[in-house]
Amino acid sequence: MRRVTSFDVARAAGVSRAAVSRAFTPDASVSQKTREKVYQAAKDLGYRVNYLARSLTNKRSDLVGLVAAGLDNPFRTQQLENLARALIARNYRPILLPTSQHADSATVIGQLLHYAVSGVVITSDAPPSHIFEECATEAVPIVLINKGEDFPFVDRVVSDDRTAGYSAADHLLESGATRLAVVAGTAVSYSARRRAEAFLSHCASLGVEASLIPVAINDYQHGHGVAEQMLDLRIDGVFSVNDYMACGVVDGLSKTGKAGRSIKVIGHDNIPQAAWAAYDLTTFLQPSDLQAEQVIELLTSRMAEPDIVARVEFTPVTLIKRRSA
Repeated sequence: MRRVTSFDVARAAGVSRAAVSRAFTPDASVSQKTREKVYQAAKDLGYRVNYLARSLTNKRSDLVGLVAAGLDNPFRTQQLENLARALIARNYRPILLPTSQHADSATVIGQLLHYAVSGVVITSDAPPSHIFEECATEAVPIVLINKGEDFPFVDRVVSDDRTAGYSAADHLLESGATRLAVVAGTAVSYSARRRAEAFLSHCASLGVEASLIPVAINDYQHGHGVAEQMLDLRIDGVFSVNDYMACGVVDGLSKTGKAGRSIKVIGHDNIPQAAWAAYDLTTFLQPSDLQAEQVIELLTSRMAEPDIVARVEFTPVTLIKRRSA
């Protein structure tokens, strides 16, 4: 059976092929009457736009790459869903390329460039600078989420980690805790490092004793594994730099059988599991829906103006109080 083409649609709708193309192009100049005639003809004929063919003509597809690691963390899943929804709402198509914590994301981004992507959003570790130069040469904008490095023409969206660290210390003290700690894998995460530094510096400014309990990875298993250490240090208030790890801390403390001496726990991200009765976790809301809107705004504005200076947007956080602290 012969494939239906845009010429067939144009003939059936009584319009030019250019009008068909405009009708299927978001924000293109075409009357509502013409657009409706084209859509009806396309529906009757079973025509679908071949976006890959269009990208060959335009030298740019409507694909936007999402590069992410740590997909076992519920917050990352939530974050990617909001990014995907925000892209689709603007007629872009997200393409997910998972990577690992220690993999070279430059390789993954290099693969995306073969698909003439319109942009790249990175939630994993920032790649080496040469890939940014490649993307700039090909006019492919990049937005980094919760990354600290500054690069020319690369925009960033960063959670307000300083407020989180300060507020976590204040809330633990107000809740009656006196020996504080922060659990963080500072070597592997910019956000973890920033939150831990803010927490410890604020405690120092208040003259309060506080410890860093380092972990290799900010995940459930490593949170679970530091419970005994916290008891040995006689900690009574702890800030875990993400909820995923905080859930591990709570379960680890419960498993020791020594959790009668209450240890107040605060997390970060407000993942769905934080509200479960087993955790009832005090935490910081990092609104990934707002964050996604910030990312897409930076991405689309740089598509329009590739040479504007690099920008940083901060995502506000809000303390959600529950039973854990």
